[in-house]
Amino acid sequence: MIAQILFIILTLSAIGLFAFNAKKVIRNIRLGKAADRFDQPQKRIMTMLKVAFGQTKMFFRPIPAILHFFVYAGFIIINLEVLEIMIDGIFGTHRIFGGLGPIYNGLIGSFEILALSVWLACVIFLIRRNVLKLKRFSGVEMTAWPKSDANYILITEILLMSAFLMMNAADAKLQALGHGHYVTAGAFPVSQFLQNLLPDSASSLVMIERGCWWFHIIGIFAFLNYLPYSKHFHIMLAFPNTYFSNLEPKGEFTNMQSVTNEVKAMLDPSFTPEATEPGRFGAKDVNDLSWVNLMNAYTCTECGRCTSVCPANMTGKLLSPRKIMMDTRDRVTEVGKNIDKSGNGFDDGKALLDDYITREEIWACTSCNACVEACPVNIDPLAIITELRRYTVMEESKFPASLNVMMSNVENNGAPWKYSPADRLNWAKEN
Repeated sequence: MIAQILFIILTLSAIGLFAFNAKKVIRNIRLGKAADRFDQPQKRIMTMLKVAFGQTKMFFRPIPAILHFFVYAGFIIINLEVLEIMIDGIFGTHRIFGGLGPIYNGLIGSFEILALSVWLACVIFLIRRNVLKLKRFSGVEMTAWPKSDANYILITEILLMSAFLMMNAADAKLQALGHGHYVTAGAFPVSQFLQNLLPDSASSLVMIERGCWWFHIIGIFAFLNYLPYSKHFHIMLAFPNTYFSNLEPKGEFTNMQSVTNEVKAMLDPSFTPEATEPGRFGAKDVNDLSWVNLMNAYTCTECGRCTSVCPANMTGKLLSPRKIMMDTRDRVTEVGKNIDKSGNGFDDGKALLDDYITREEIWACTSCNACVEACPVNIDPLAIITELRRYTVMEESKFPASLNVMMSNVENNGAPWKYSPADRLNWAKEN
């Protein structure tokens, strides 16, 4: 009973702490402005199934895609065993589903094979990051914490899978000895090879089996509560992020309703403008962005696929789309901490623009959408860059001098070119 009570307390505490921290993240996301992403539900569901569940965009890079699929499948399927662990922990049973016979044997056997694949994939990922040091995992934004964060998760996965296999190995050996409540249940195609590493003493085997059982479940709870502080929160946010992703043509410029009203009023004096919320043009800080932009930031996996295909970054310019998302997440997290400490309305004198993201970065962007296309979970860094640009132009009238000619041509000719509208088709005339 003591073990059961401890388990229930641990479970409730872990779930409660996760809910508390997840609620903060949701609160931070809701600091963003309203955005209508509830249209076309069928298309959105299909996008989520294809991109988040099916991971179709991952397979543009086949090797990491296959490795990630093993980790993804292992995470989803092996954790089905957590259901059995939870029931056993609460009611004091052992392998409660063992009575399923051959079905249970098949499940445990498949879990072990997946556990081994997860273990190997995580080892390969560690080698890619820390030995081969792939360029995609480097950059000015990849400071000590982002690199450590990735390693912590990979090492945790390896330890959890090792504990799972060692627990099964000890359990199988106790079953063979006919010890206590260790009834014959399960198939062990992988952990059978670990049994020779274990002692023959039943008491020692029970200690190993119970120790690995507790380590496995405590590790899962610790992993759960680490997620809100880690880039690996994408495990949960990838699904809503792809559901609410932009279904319009990539790069299509959004109009501000207030500006649209002014233009329509100029063209038609009888026009009655729609009511709009007061606010600035574009975005200076995270609360000027939409909640979708902020959810994008929390969903970022820091994989670097966006930066690796960015033409501006390739030519040595300061822009890194990954940094845009990481900076946005860091800033909105900071704003959330300020709210927790000092309440709503507290001004720390900082802003996303200038304090986190420089003007050189936003003007280096070519608006090509390569980063949006490359992201495996449909994150849109360009949307944030566009809003920051809009603020600098429409609120501050500040932009690179090289754009002056283009701005003047748009104002005078209605197009970026120096030709008047009447001369625009002269090139098509016969000589």
